[in-house]
Amino acid sequence: MDRPVIAITGPARGAFGPRALVALAVRLYGGQPLQVRPGDDLERLTYHGVVVTGGHDVEPVLYAAEPEVEPNYDPARDALEMAMIRAALAEGLPLLGICRGAQLLNVCRGGTLFQELRSRRSKTSHRWTVLPLKTLCVTEDSRVLGRILAPCCRRHINSLHNQAIDRVGEGLQVSGRDLDGIVQAIEDPEAGFLLGVQWHPEFLLYLSRQRALFGALVAQARCVLVAGTSAN
Repeated sequence: MDRPVIAITGPARGAFGPRALVALAVRLYGGQPLQVRPGDDLERLTYHGVVVTGGHDVEPVLYAAEPEVEPNYDPARDALEMAMIRAALAEGLPLLGICRGAQLLNVCRGGTLFQELRSRRSKTSHRWTVLPLKTLCVTEDSRVLGRILAPCCRRHINSLHNQAIDRVGEGLQVSGRDLDGIVQAIEDPEAGFLLGVQWHPEFLLYLSRQRALFGALVAQARCVLVAGTSAN
């Protein structure tokens, strides 16, 4: 059986490490990674699942807000990834949004973001770290994340973000928070696999539960591939 193709988004330049780690995780579960960057012709690409990786902050104009912090935006990347998210939503493709990918998914569904988090933290550190030093509390009613990490559990995650989800977008629900109550994961329980996580699982591939996030994505993408093959 052919391997499902997983589109991995990223900036036009840089971010080689995170993209390579996501590609490694995709290959581990039998998927074929496809790196996608601004300027690529999306209409010529064929893929069965999407990973939207982390990076620059999401531009506030996309959710009708005024900038509150020093800008660090990538409009070309925003445009590419929002187009890919909307296409995945329209076609029912599995999607995993990582950090800014989760934020963009929320914005595409009409949600909003907090532009800074330092003032909203009292129990957790604002320090960036790739190490799993922050606590994730998975919600009891999570169907997607709960199936992978176990519902009502606590897991250790990393933290590399300035922004986070404020108002949750249409059809999405919160499936994980940190100890300050800041949203760490969103999902659509009605979709096959539609998940956004605020942390970076690609830096935690040595943890089986974190690898399993990519495994679940590839498994659902394989179903998309098989269904398309059968239809033809």
